[in-house]
Parts: sequence; C-alpha cells; structure tokens
Amino acid sequence: MLVLSRKQNESVLLPEAGITITVLKIKGGRIQIGIDAPTELSILRGEIGEETDSRLAASECAPLPVIRPR
Repeated sequence: MLVLSRKQNESVLLPEAGITITVLKIKGGRIQIGIDAPTELSILRGEIGEETDSRLAASECAPLPVIRPR
C-alpha cells in the first residue's frame, strides 16, 4: 500500500488508469474526496465492497434451488 499525505485541493494521479483523486474538504476528523475516473470503472466505499464480497462468497456456497419440469 502506498501512503501519501495531501492537503486540501491537492490530488493524487493514476495516469495509466485515467484516475485523479482530489482532497476536496478537510473538517474535523473527516475528509471529503473527489474521484475522477472512467465511467466503466466501479468505485465502492470500503464497507460496501466488503458487503459485496461477503454476499458473493455466501452465494457461491449456497445450494442452487432445484427446478423440476411439470
């Protein structure tokens, strides 16, 4: 993991991927970031990604329903 320090209105660029991450606002213990990325990329908050991963894992383990023709 790369760890960087940024101030308000400073950015981090990922030029090969066409992504710019900008610190928009810093207030108290929270920061607001903006992510400019190609529309075909999915961007999820960490907790959303973890929920998605756990749901995928559960669905991979769950038995499939049996459908019988009438």
